[in-house]
Amino acid sequence: MHMITAIIRPSSYQAVREALTQLGIQGITSTQCQGFGRQRGQTEIYRGAEYEVLEVPKLRLDVAVSGAILSQAIEAINNAARTGKTGDGKIFVTSLKEVHRIRTGEVDEAALT
Repeated sequence: MHMITAIIRPSSYQAVREALTQLGIQGITSTQCQGFGRQRGQTEIYRGAEYEVLEVPKLRLDVAVSGAILSQAIEAINNAARTGKTGDGKIFVTSLKEVHRIRTGEVDEAALT
């Protein structure tokens, strides 16, 4: 079992969500966040004045998956979120020791589906 954490452009969310649901993934947690990487922020114009925004709006997705579909899920996120431009995001994968579904008491793989 693995946790995929993907930091993506907000505009890519619908495509990523559709790609993951087509794999049978039933749960995604999304969080609006801000940050920067190689982009180093961006310059915007507001009411004729130019100013620099140091953090860029991003979306953080957390998806718990079984090992059987890990590579497919990573590939789906990559393909759906890639524009080829700086700022497309990153994908982090961590191992999950245990998973528990609170409502039913199911654990590990059974709790993921």
